[in-house]
Amino acid sequence: MRAVVMNENGGPGVLKLQELPMPQPGAGEARIAVEFAGVNFIDVYHRMGLYKGGLPKTLGAEGVGKVDAVGPGVTEVKVGDRVGWAMQTGAYAEHVVLRSGTLVLVPPAVESQAAAAAMLQGMTAHYLATSTYPLGPADTALIHAAAGGTGRLLVQVARLRGARVIGTASTEEKAQLAREAGAEQVILYTSSDFEQEARRLTAGRGVDVVYDSVGQATFDRSLGSLRPRGTLVLFGQSSGAVPPFDPQILNQKGSLFLTRPSLGHYIATRDELLKRAHDVFDWIVSGAVKVRVDKVFPLAEAARAHEYLEARLTTGKVLLAVAGS
Repeated sequence: MRAVVMNENGGPGVLKLQELPMPQPGAGEARIAVEFAGVNFIDVYHRMGLYKGGLPKTLGAEGVGKVDAVGPGVTEVKVGDRVGWAMQTGAYAEHVVLRSGTLVLVPPAVESQAAAAAMLQGMTAHYLATSTYPLGPADTALIHAAAGGTGRLLVQVARLRGARVIGTASTEEKAQLAREAGAEQVILYTSSDFEQEARRLTAGRGVDVVYDSVGQATFDRSLGSLRPRGTLVLFGQSSGAVPPFDPQILNQKGSLFLTRPSLGHYIATRDELLKRAHDVFDWIVSGAVKVRVDKVFPLAEAARAHEYLEARLTTGKVLLAVAGS
């Protein structure tokens, strides 16, 4: 089979298409013929070595495909099932073997591209808005990168829960996408100070929660945008890692809360995984949440997909087309 393999950490050029032996499922495992793989910043972090792991490695933390073989003892799926997964590595390949308990059946009404675009980012939006900081009608949320893959989904989920949403974006085109997703106000951070604007838009009070996937470039001003006892949810670092800081700052700025969550800890049990995935699929089928696929690259162009993502050009999800590419 073909797979994109990295033998060293570094820039997008370390991603190389190679021929590998066909993997075989063991006990409790299923083999999936991958249709689409999601491209996410977590892949970039692994590629660069920010997240440690052994080499060589095949990236890809989410995907959708059809089960074509199962090992002994598998009860969750069968050959022929169309399944999705997230936070399981290896989707940048024509076949991947995963533990069957990590797989979710994709409903017939959800297209494979939409499912691949929603597994990681959709469930991330779900846990952020329903568990990490459970939003309600009394809350105002500031969402960075509100037109990006996760940001646009998070805006929609926040609005489903009745919250007021203030988004940030870099261009007017992206700002319009955020408004279409449900953001009441969008701050162009390239021409305005989002901290000052967030204060102005809340009559000086500050927002209840900031969902920050950007990291280094936004961290300090995200803290400054919060009301006393507000919460900063730092769930990514697309601009770079946040440097060490003095926790006393949280006290000085109003007894703030800071959390650095990961989807893996919010789908730690199969029941929780199925609940979040089914909610996301139900939202897609009902039209309550609309998934936007921005660009689809063939498997052989994984490096270009990473370059596109890192350039922060995205206005939705980036996918790799694996089957038939």
